[in-house]
Amino acid sequence: MSHVISQDKNLSSTIHPPSSITIAHSPDADDIFMYYAIKFGWISTPAPFKNIALDIETLNEGAIAGTYDVTAISFALYPKIRDDFALLRTAVSFGEGYGPKLIKLKGKRLRRNFKVALSGRHTTNAMLFRIAYPEARIVYKNFLDIEKAVLDGEVDAGVLIHESILDFDERLEVESEIWDIWQELAGKTLPLPLGGMALRRSIPLSRAIAIEKALIQAVDVAHTHRGLLAKMLLERNLVRIDAVALDKYLDLYANETSITMSDIQLEALDRLFQIGYEHNFYECPIRAESFMIPHEYMDVRNS
Repeated sequence: MSHVISQDKNLSSTIHPPSSITIAHSPDADDIFMYYAIKFGWISTPAPFKNIALDIETLNEGAIAGTYDVTAISFALYPKIRDDFALLRTAVSFGEGYGPKLIKLKGKRLRRNFKVALSGRHTTNAMLFRIAYPEARIVYKNFLDIEKAVLDGEVDAGVLIHESILDFDERLEVESEIWDIWQELAGKTLPLPLGGMALRRSIPLSRAIAIEKALIQAVDVAHTHRGLLAKMLLERNLVRIDAVALDKYLDLYANETSITMSDIQLEALDRLFQIGYEHNFYECPIRAESFMIPHEYMDVRNS
């Protein structure tokens, strides 16, 4: 089966203005930061971009349903949508010695079948957690509600993600790090793949390439002008955290490694997909690079 984007049926025909492209991302500080260079008009786009912000599991479900043209996803979901979406090289978040945290009340001893709140069944942290804790009883919640569920005793523990890992209630403690689980499963030190972007394969190839290049430029410009962009986001109350936390969070998840995927990040993705296959989450293992937009198409077309 071919995994390239559909090719343009009439590449020379541009009679009508291009329709808008819907970009779905999370409301988390890293996604907001990486997208808003476009929103503020700092770069040009091949068509009008319309953005929508939703929590990651809603985005994952939307990707399964094919709701959006371009969408943020949890990397662990990708093999399940590979026939309908291409994996983008940009706006990626990897952990480097850090990541989601399994937290509990201080001093609480967890039984083997403890009840835990996760942020969604299709998230990367959920897959790794389920491998490490196969007997845990899982409930799924919006990630903003997980800390309170642990404090209220609704669940025994919960996995915190996004900005929640930076500052949680002093009555809580870390039981384990998803980073440590990942390292053990990976068998070597690799960055922890968390989330990225995917694009519908029904979009014509030349347009898909232009969209990805615009998104790469947006993340690059955001990183280059980080101080100014962060200030603008804070002034407009577009992020949930203060300046100090935002600076720390961007260091973690929206940095120079987010602009375009590196070889080591691709290796980490391949290992994640292999681990998922070995534990029966996927029907077959895949290699990430085989499912990305072939930019060489434009070089051949223009030669």
